[in-house]
Amino acid sequence: MPAKQHVTLGIVLGGLGLAVAAALTMPQVVDWYQGRHVEEAGYASGSKAKAARESVPRWLPDEATAVKYRMSTKGGDRLLKATLADGKLPAGCTRGAGNGRAHLRADWFPKGTDKEGTAACGAYNVVLKGTDLYAWQDHADWVKAKQAGSDAP
Repeated sequence: MPAKQHVTLGIVLGGLGLAVAAALTMPQVVDWYQGRHVEEAGYASGSKAKAARESVPRWLPDEATAVKYRMSTKGGDRLLKATLADGKLPAGCTRGAGNGRAHLRADWFPKGTDKEGTAACGAYNVVLKGTDLYAWQDHADWVKAKQAGSDAP
């Protein structure tokens, strides 16, 4: 094989290798970057969650258990899961959901749940599945609530 073809083949194979390496590492880089601005915590009760973090919604009942909370530190996107002993909507929540979608993901927040909202609690969309409450807040809804003077965190 002539030297010129050898160099060209080396360049092509090297470029292909770089493309494969980039394709394999890009998802991890994106996850790392997005994850830098996300915080998550679990709490034994609603009262402990609210005491630990001001951004946990005040409508969450103190008696709620197994609370999981995920939030963006760069805006108002939130996910919340809690177990309610009576399986009823918290006080102040109303039937009928807003349009916001969940922009965060968590393994404890079932995929597609944000399309099932049946109630609104503050700026959160909510769905009850048995005694489990799943709630999410869209950044745009959070901004609207803040502009309206709501006490939504």
